[in-house]
Amino acid sequence: MQITEKLTDEQLVRAFSEGDNAAFDTLLMRHKTRIFNYIFQVVKDKAVADDLFQETFIKAIVHIKQGSYVENGKFGAWLGRVAHNLVIDYFRQEKSESEVSIDDSDNMLNRRELADASVEDMLVDSQILKDVRSLVKELPKLQREVLTMRYYRNMSFKEIAEATGVSINTALGRMRYAILNLRRLASEKNVLLEK
Repeated sequence: MQITEKLTDEQLVRAFSEGDNAAFDTLLMRHKTRIFNYIFQVVKDKAVADDLFQETFIKAIVHIKQGSYVENGKFGAWLGRVAHNLVIDYFRQEKSESEVSIDDSDNMLNRRELADASVEDMLVDSQILKDVRSLVKELPKLQREVLTMRYYRNMSFKEIAEATGVSINTALGRMRYAILNLRRLASEKNVLLEK
């Protein structure tokens, strides 16, 4: 095994894509301060910055493992764009959640998502939740644990790492594999995960 600190970002990306998790740990250590500081400087909220930071590295893991990261010698710049896009998405979501137009009040009040759910909608939602719970039970214990902490207990990846005694990278990796396994299980069992 190579000493990862001496490798370039592109060599580390290649090594991680080939299964060397220590390579991603080095990438994380190399870029975490700059990426977190950028996000925090823009959103000015530590909890939001933590979440967006974690999402940035989850996206990086997913893109590298799926082979969709295009090597161009500028991993740090690419990672910065991922973080920037997540920040933009965050502000768009915040804006759309807080924006109410008086001029459009008739249309706004006529929207389906504001109407009481029909019996059919409630049954579908209930079935989806039941199916997801069933699939989650089939995950390996460590993946199930991280997924449960993240989505059911709203814990950050830093909190998950501390609670489970592993690195943030390991927690992110377990989450990634949990999601991939959920998708695979849903496909195998022909289970609908959303309406």
